[in-house]
Formats: sequence, C-alpha cells, structure tokens
Amino acid sequence: MNPIILNTEIQEFINKNLNSNIGQLLLKGTTFFNVETKIIIEQIEAKKRCEKKLSTWFKTPNIYYPNKLNIEQTSSEITASYKSKLLSGESIIDLTGGFGVDCLYFSKQFHTVTHCEINENLSRIVTHNNKQFNIKNIKTIAINGIEQLQNCSKNYDWIYIDPSRRHDIKGKVFFLNDCLPNVPEHLGMLFKHSKNIMIKTSPLLDLSIGINELNYVKTIHVVAVKNEVKELLWVLEDGFNGQIQIETVHIKNDTEEHFKFSFENEKLSKPKYSEPLTYLFESNSAILKAGAFNSVSNQLNVFKLHKHSHLYTSDTLIDFPGRSFKIYNIIPYNKKEIKKLSITKANITTRNFPETVQQLRKKFNIKEGGEYYLFFTTNIHDQKIILISLKTPV
Repeated sequence: MNPIILNTEIQEFINKNLNSNIGQLLLKGTTFFNVETKIIIEQIEAKKRCEKKLSTWFKTPNIYYPNKLNIEQTSSEITASYKSKLLSGESIIDLTGGFGVDCLYFSKQFHTVTHCEINENLSRIVTHNNKQFNIKNIKTIAINGIEQLQNCSKNYDWIYIDPSRRHDIKGKVFFLNDCLPNVPEHLGMLFKHSKNIMIKTSPLLDLSIGINELNYVKTIHVVAVKNEVKELLWVLEDGFNGQIQIETVHIKNDTEEHFKFSFENEKLSKPKYSEPLTYLFESNSAILKAGAFNSVSNQLNVFKLHKHSHLYTSDTLIDFPGRSFKIYNIIPYNKKEIKKLSITKANITTRNFPETVQQLRKKFNIKEGGEYYLFFTTNIHDQKIILISLKTPV
C-alpha cells in the first residue's frame, strides 16, 4: 500500500480518468514523479470495476483499491448483504477476509467482527478503508485465519470462510479438499471455536459432493443475481442430524424470488407430467442449480413436460420463481412446420434438445429478439416439439 496514492491531486486524476483509454494513459504517462503510472492505472482499473459491484466503495472518498483480481474475486454488495442477514450474534470471525466486503456487512449484524487476511498489504488496505467508512467494530489481523484459530482459545458465534480453488486444478472436478484452506481437513478444529459455520463456495461445486465432504450441513443457500448463480452458502451447525434444507434466492432489481425444499425429499418425490397446457414456466437459474426439479412440480402444482426437460406447464397462471409464458402454438419439430411460421426474429431456448440455440438460428435463419419465445424441447412421448409463446405480464 502506497499512501501517496491518497494525495488529493492523484485522487482527482484517478476520478477524472475512470472512463479514459487505459492503453493511451499508459503510453502518455503522468506528471506524478513520486508514484509509478502503472500503480495509478491499477487504482483506476480497480475502482472502475467497483462502480456497479461495490457502489459503497466507489462513492466513498479516499478508498484504496487492491489489484483488479481481488475485486473480481470478492463478493458483490448484493450477495454480501443477503448473507449477512442470515447471520447474527455477538461475534464472527472471517478466516479469509479478502477486500472486506462481507465483513462490512457482517458489522451491521454483529457487535464484533474479526477480519483475517494472510496478505499483509491487503489487510492494511482494508484497515484504511474501514476508517473511511467510520466502522469501528471490525478488527483486522494480517494472518492466516486457520492459524489464528489454532493459536487461540476464543469462541465465536459464527465462523465464516471463503476457500479458494487452487490454480492447478483447472478442468478437474471441484472438491472442497482441493481448495485453500482445506475446510474438510480443519472442520473438527473449526467446531471447537464455534457451533455455527458458514462456507461460501463457487457455484461450480456440486451439492452432492459438498454434502459428502462436510459434516452437519443444515442449510444450503443458492444465490443468483439477475439469473446468474453467484455463490453457494453452506450453513453448518455442530451436531445437526436433520434433513438438509435447500433455499434458493434469485435477486432481481427490487424483488427476490425464493424457493425452499428438502434435499432428501427431492430424491424421493415424484413429479406430475403433462403435455403442454395454457402456460409454460421456466425455473430461474438458482432452482436449476439446486436441482429442485421434482419439488417445483409438487409444491407449485405444475406439470413437467418431460423428466429431463425441466420445463413446467399449467392451465393456471401462477406466481412462479422464474419466467412465465402463454403458449400460443405447439408444432412438431420439422423444417416444413417451422417454415410455415414465417418467423424471422425470435428468442430461442432449448431444453432437453439435441441442437444448440446457435445451430437452430443458423439452420432456420432466425435472428435474436422480438416478442416471440420459441422453446425447442421434448414432450412426455419423447417427441421433439416447439412451443411458440409470448411472455406473460410481470
């Protein structure tokens, strides 16, 4: 951390050039002789990435930014706010504090927050930024969070940990044992310091794999923002032996779509099937990631089109956690029938279908957009069909 970056003139230069061409800035250089242009450019790039993801940081004066990779890896304010509301108590320790976004939101729910970060420079940055926010209940420690717990006798209401995947496992199946720190390896020690643990993981982690690797999983939260799954939150409670609950949330602009189900019941429940009826429903990405295919049918009283299609239908329009459409036509999948439609522009989705959206657009010369939604899928008779639909009013 270079405190000269916080000089008024340099901060003004950073703010003035947030939308400038970075390549041109590097070639042109700056007139600041006491700090390298490259370091200033890093601040510009990192701050720019915070404009939407971390607006509180972006709008606060004299914030010091780490490299842009740290910004990419950190939680967004939207997801940090969501997870913080799931927890409360006197104390929480974040073993992998990073840029401190989660800790800032934890500070609203806990009396004391301990931020552990092995990178000393990043720890100093977080300490400085917390002062700009006038936050006084976060203690920052430049240390490996696991070592901090191993060398102390203190207990906490909650332990939070965000393990990172090792770089040498790209392309391999994602296991928690492959992450740093190795949570399954240290789980016994962690429970000596708290009865409650929350683990944040990438959406790439398969739920079944995570459940097999961990003990006492009570709840798994699947968090999506604007229909993109951002993170999985694993809530562990020491000694818990009940059914694991899966809670999905899709956070949109001003609303949230929630759906809950039991992991065990999903495997045992049997959905209802039907040919396409009046309305068509497509689950949001959080539900698809959670694998709540049968529970959606049973809880919401809608029919599946096929075991593997994961589309639902009903004669009644319901408040569905995803997208809803009215079906105007159903045709078999063949070139002659598609040509009769005379549709040159439409939104295309495939579910349980052998061809991709790109292949279909090229094959039938259909441009993207318009009011029609074409669903290429398979029905209960294993027939390839196309559902011509219009989106229902929100």
